[in-house]
Amino acid sequence: MTANPSASASFLSQQLRGFVPGLEVHDSPEQRAAYAYDGTAALRAEPAAVVFPVDTAQVSSVLKFAAARRIPVVTRGSGTGLSGGSVPVDGCLVLCLTKMNRIIEVDAENLTLLAEAGAVTADVAAAAAGVGLFYPPDPGSMKISTIGGNVAENSGGLRGLKYGVTRDYIMGLEVVLPDGEVMWTGNKCVKDVAGYTLRDLFIGSEGTLGIITKVLLKLIPPPAARKTMLAVYDNMENAAKTVSAIIKAKIIPCTLEFLDKVTINCVEDYAGIGLPREAEALLLIESDGHPAAVEEEAAAMVAIAKANGAGEVKIAATAEEAASLAAARRTAFSALARVGPTTILEDATVPRNRLPEMVRCIQETARRHNLKIGTFGHMGDGNLHPTFLTNEKNQEEMHRVELAMKEIFARAIELGGTITGEHGVGLAKKEFLSAAVGELNVGVMRSIKSAFDPQGILNPGKIFDPRP
Repeated sequence: MTANPSASASFLSQQLRGFVPGLEVHDSPEQRAAYAYDGTAALRAEPAAVVFPVDTAQVSSVLKFAAARRIPVVTRGSGTGLSGGSVPVDGCLVLCLTKMNRIIEVDAENLTLLAEAGAVTADVAAAAAGVGLFYPPDPGSMKISTIGGNVAENSGGLRGLKYGVTRDYIMGLEVVLPDGEVMWTGNKCVKDVAGYTLRDLFIGSEGTLGIITKVLLKLIPPPAARKTMLAVYDNMENAAKTVSAIIKAKIIPCTLEFLDKVTINCVEDYAGIGLPREAEALLLIESDGHPAAVEEEAAAMVAIAKANGAGEVKIAATAEEAASLAAARRTAFSALARVGPTTILEDATVPRNRLPEMVRCIQETARRHNLKIGTFGHMGDGNLHPTFLTNEKNQEEMHRVELAMKEIFARAIELGGTITGEHGVGLAKKEFLSAAVGELNVGVMRSIKSAFDPQGILNPGKIFDPRP
């Protein structure tokens, strides 16, 4: 006789409520189904129960409960991940941190902010701005994604070229280890080289080593001025060449983003911003800093864009116009997601001087496999997002999508790039990890995982398969 999943979930939940008084536990079939997936297409598995701790003590108790029973635990924030990192494994506990969302302290004297892991990224940025400071990382999902999820995935964003990624702003972390022990690593000191920098192990670890419950962030003064430009091209490769030329000229703009023709037209259908539908590519360029430096950089970049084939360069005259131009890039994924039943947003990165070759590869791959791929991304740091507009119910087409993805990742690696610049490995890309980093590196990762989580209960099967 097959066990009743609902009955098993109910029994587990009853035990858990007794072990952790006051813990919110969801275990109905409808509630478990609602947490069976994240932002990744075509991946789902149903947990045994979903728990919503309100503080670190409850997180610790849940992990002690799970460790004693060898129950897998998958941590989750808002579920916006795009590599399957927070997709459950069958029968696991999903530990959702969205109720641990306090911004505990903004320390203007030390330029730091302390927040719980469930705080929304946009709220963190707003709290910093409220005291005249700046938190630069701005992932596309920042209005809903959580700061703990950003740390677990080492999220990037539109400002990554100049300001870096989440890792560059982490000063300390509170982490609950798989056995329930609570550790703090890092502090408010600008300099600290006492022992191993353990916090770096948890950044980008995708919930496989410990559960991040608090984050101490570095803040910086905001730029005094900003100028936004939009360059229009009738050739995608010329847009890529412009990016390389700007960097070669030793100019580091705040933002250097691009959209291809498929994406441009989807954005226009969705948002009606007024983009030129006939363009093959657009570059969104933004300079910030001291007013004089911004004017000088902007003039130089306009000249470089025109020298590399831009038919038109539009400079935003007002803050509202600048926001409208930036919205073209920020709405790209939402616009593309309306086109087909299934949207697969991929993430490959190459050295900037190989961008023209990588863009050409994506275009040729789409033609060869008869697929619709909209490409946009952070061209300034070589991070491209080829986005497949498909239908997961069409098995033949999905097979072509898989072949195309393999070719795109293989070419990225061949060009000295990587399989992910900011989305993580999760479930979706673990088959490509060895080719990207080598078997020795994967073996070292497994050893680190075994040292922190000898029972293998934290987010099992993500990044790489367990050691045989």
